[in-house]
Amino acid sequence: MIRIPSDRRAGLVVAVAVFPLLAAAAGRLALEPESARRAAAAPVVTLEPVASGLGQITGITNARDDRLFVTVQTGQILILSNGQALATPFLDISSKITCCGERGLLSVAFHPNYANNGFFFVYYTDLGGDIAIARYRRSALDANQAEPTSGVVLLSIPHPGFGNHNGGQLQFGPDGFLYVGTGDGGSANDPPCNAQRTDVLLGKLLRIDVDQNVNAPPFYGIPPENPYGEPGGPRDEIWATGLRNPWRFGFDRLTGDLWIGDVGQGEREEIDFQPYSSHGGENYGWKIMEGTRCGDGGSSACPADVPPCGSPTFVAPKYEYTHAAPGVANCAVIGGFVYRGGRAPSIAGRYVYGDLCSGRLWADTDLLSPAAPNVSTFGEDLAGDLYLGTQNGGVFRFADPNAPTPGPTVPRLPVLPPERREVTPIFLERSS
Repeated sequence: MIRIPSDRRAGLVVAVAVFPLLAAAAGRLALEPESARRAAAAPVVTLEPVASGLGQITGITNARDDRLFVTVQTGQILILSNGQALATPFLDISSKITCCGERGLLSVAFHPNYANNGFFFVYYTDLGGDIAIARYRRSALDANQAEPTSGVVLLSIPHPGFGNHNGGQLQFGPDGFLYVGTGDGGSANDPPCNAQRTDVLLGKLLRIDVDQNVNAPPFYGIPPENPYGEPGGPRDEIWATGLRNPWRFGFDRLTGDLWIGDVGQGEREEIDFQPYSSHGGENYGWKIMEGTRCGDGGSSACPADVPPCGSPTFVAPKYEYTHAAPGVANCAVIGGFVYRGGRAPSIAGRYVYGDLCSGRLWADTDLLSPAAPNVSTFGEDLAGDLYLGTQNGGVFRFADPNAPTPGPTVPRLPVLPPERREVTPIFLERSS
C-alpha cells in the first residue's frame, strides 16, 4: 500500500510512495483558481474501464505489439487480454524485491528489437533496498511468458538509509538508448545533495546503451554522446542532473521530446522538459530549487561549484503547481504522455498528467472533467492510445464521448541513430 505522510513538510513528504509529483504551469506557477475558471472550457474526455483488481499498479506499457503489460508493485508483470489478466504472470520476481511503500517492482521497458531478441528490462528495489536495473528474456516456448532464470543485473545503485525517493521509470528513447530515472535517495531536502553530485547516480536521468556488452558484464555500455562520458570524473551514465524523484517520464512519439514528472518537496510539483535536439547535461535544479522557488534545504552538503538559487544554469520547469489549493488535496503529480492516440481527439498533441491524491487530471494546464483518485501511472498502447492505472488495481483508457469512431493515430517515432538528434523528425507530417 502506498502511503502519504501526514506531515508533507518533513521526512517522506509528498514523495507519495511509489510516484513522483508533477507540475502544471507554463514557465510560471499555474494558480489553482485560474485552473478552476478554465475547467468549463477544458476538453471533455471520459475514462473507459479496461480492467480492475490487478493490485498496486506501477506501470502500463506495450511490447510493440497489441498486448498491454501491467506492472504490479509486489513483483509481477501481467498481460491484459479482453479486460482480464492472463492466469499466469508474464514474469514474477516477488522473491527478489523489497516492497512496498515507495519500493517494489516499479516499471518495465521492452527493447526496440524485442520481437527478435526477446529482451526486456525491469526497475526494482532489491532485497537490500538498493535500486536494481535488470535484463530478462522472453521464453522461447511461450510468447506470453518470460524466462525467470534469464535475469542479469546491469546496474545496482546504492540507496542507503531511507526507503523513499527510488525513482522508478525505464523508457527507451527514439535514439534506441535506455533512459533511467532515479530518486535522490530519500529523506527530506536531499541531505547529501545527491541530485547535484556527479559522482553518484541518485537524483538523475541516466542513459545507457544496452546493445553493448550484451553477453558479458556489465551488460551495457556508455553512449558516446553522453555529456560525462569520458574517463575519470563524473559517472558516465549520467544524462541529466538535479531531479528529486522522477517517478514517471515519457517521450513524445511524434517529436521525440522528453517530459519528466518530478516529485516536489512540500510546496510545488514540476514537469521538466528536454527537447529532442538535446545533448544532455541539463540541471533541473533540485535541491537548490523546488520548481521555480528556492528549495528549503539550501546548498548544505553540496559541492562548492553548485550554482545558487535562481541561477540561469538551472533549467526551469515547463509546468508547476502548488499544494496550496483551497479545498483540493494535491500532493503528488504523476507524469504522463503527450496524447497521440485516436480515441480522444480533443486532447491531441497535449501533455496529459495527474495528481495522486486529488485525482485531478490535466491536459497541459487545462483541468479535465474526469477525476482519477489514486492515479499511479500512465501508459500507451501500440496505437498511441493513453491509459492510466491506479493504486487499487484499475486500468482505464482515455476516450472522447463526442468522437463516435477512433480517429487517426500517430505511429511511434522510429529509433534513430544519435547523429540524427540534431535533426527535426520529418518522418511524419500530421496536423493535430
